[in-house]
Amino acid sequence: MSPEAPRVTVLDYGSGNLRSAVRALERAGADVTLSADRQSAMEADGLVVPGVGAYAACMAGLRAVKGHEIIGRRLAGGRAVLGICVGMQILFERGVEHGVSTDGCDEWPGLVERLQAPVVPHMGWNTVAVPEGSVLFDGVEHERFYFVHSYGVRDWTLVTDGRTRAPLVTWAEHGGDRFVAAVENGPLTATQFHPEKSGDAGAALLRNWVATL
Repeated sequence: MSPEAPRVTVLDYGSGNLRSAVRALERAGADVTLSADRQSAMEADGLVVPGVGAYAACMAGLRAVKGHEIIGRRLAGGRAVLGICVGMQILFERGVEHGVSTDGCDEWPGLVERLQAPVVPHMGWNTVAVPEGSVLFDGVEHERFYFVHSYGVRDWTLVTDGRTRAPLVTWAEHGGDRFVAAVENGPLTATQFHPEKSGDAGAALLRNWVATL
């Protein structure tokens, strides 16, 4: 690893197998640490918040290591955070699964809810509709990415005042239902799909993110 490699911490809060994310970020040019240590998470050039499984369980794990506070403090200082899969979902206001409502990190307004599609989970490769000006998807706008999820954000509700740049929202569709596939919002970036499982396209996307750090 070169001495100039950006330092990235993958937040380890008990959410599934994180090794594939670590390896993918290392291949993207980052110096990666897998840790729940607050200092490591605060001092890194970039923080990655992965997530698999149930929204409520992810939020419980995140709160146990005070991950919600770490995310908030990093963003207040303009420091990069990348959420992946449920790690994206918990950035929204709340999630509802099996009738149970759980508060999220509330970095964005919005509800994570079950996809209204004939076949759920949405599992496999899918195209995305990328807005103009995306840095994250530069060079891979027309590629497919790998999704595994039953829940998503089906309505983007954040309204900007015109003085700040509006977030760039990428959409995808499954079974006739449209949902948020990615968001680029200053230091806060997130993907519903798994870039670490998305082959060459995902590798390029992670390189794009690491290059911004």
